[in-house]
Amino acid sequence: MTSNPVTNGASAQLRPRRSVLYMPAANERALEKAKTISADAIIFDLEDAVAPDAKPDARARAVAAVQSGEYGNRELTIRCNGLDTEWGADDIAAAGAASPSAVVIPKVDTVEQVDAVSAQLDAAGASVDTMIWPMIETPTAMFNVRSIAAHPRVAVLVMGTNDLAKELRSPIVTGRHPLVAHLATALLAAREAGKVILDGVYNDVKNPDGFAAECQQGMEMGFDGKTLIHRCMGAGCRRDRVRRAGHRGVRRGSRRRKGRGHGRWSHDRKSARRQRPASTRYGCGNYRTAVGQGLRNGRLPIWSHSLWDAPAPVGCGRPLRQSVRASRIWSKATSA
Repeated sequence: MTSNPVTNGASAQLRPRRSVLYMPAANERALEKAKTISADAIIFDLEDAVAPDAKPDARARAVAAVQSGEYGNRELTIRCNGLDTEWGADDIAAAGAASPSAVVIPKVDTVEQVDAVSAQLDAAGASVDTMIWPMIETPTAMFNVRSIAAHPRVAVLVMGTNDLAKELRSPIVTGRHPLVAHLATALLAAREAGKVILDGVYNDVKNPDGFAAECQQGMEMGFDGKTLIHRCMGAGCRRDRVRRAGHRGVRRGSRRRKGRGHGRWSHDRKSARRQRPASTRYGCGNYRTAVGQGLRNGRLPIWSHSLWDAPAPVGCGRPLRQSVRASRIWSKATSA
């Protein structure tokens, strides 16, 4: 068994985290692709990118990936499911045994939750170098971010901008002006505690200029890097609560597709409309059309906050371009 060569002591605080890529742990092809993508760090995702029926298998694959030693100098982390879910405790236990560089914990609201995760890691036999990356994505977390950042086992704060916008009922718009004050609050807490902080993901993966502009904004605000989403794996990684309908070439009628991380989804347009809130209905089932309408209206549909739901062509190279572009922007800033 080969462990991740990256450690999380004082030297780890100096390592670059300009581009940090979420990869769906349920998708074996994605895990293989991650070995060649030019990202500083990888988050093997067990949460949003994995359907409920695929979570145990995804957990095993994430552990195997961390222990494989096949990812070069990339920093390897595992995003566990929330502490309040049925999978959270098992995810933390498995991750602790694998001793990745860190565990990424969603929806961390208080420092007591960080204490609980730290205790679970210790109970699982995790290395003392296995750190915690809490995601700051709720109003409660924003009020408690100073104490969360000051925890000795917290190495990095990760902004969950999509969920934060959802909690605030604010639109996701160009320039992110509804979120700037909250991003700055988290930045202040990170700098006070001497910790690294990562900006949230950029949603419109078909807009490279918008992505570059948001990277530039994050760099100028003071973020140490940006988290990225892997759009190409979206067709195989969907939230269970979102049923995608109306995709081109699909006949009406409903069925379930299980296994291999696909989760459950419906081909019935009417059924899909019934299964999502009325406030999110845009009169279409195709994700890209919904996003287009949302952008024209100055907002994105709430149900589409995860781009894992998007139909996308296999083999798209955009994640590679995003990771390279983000890294270049932060490299220019640090060399200036």
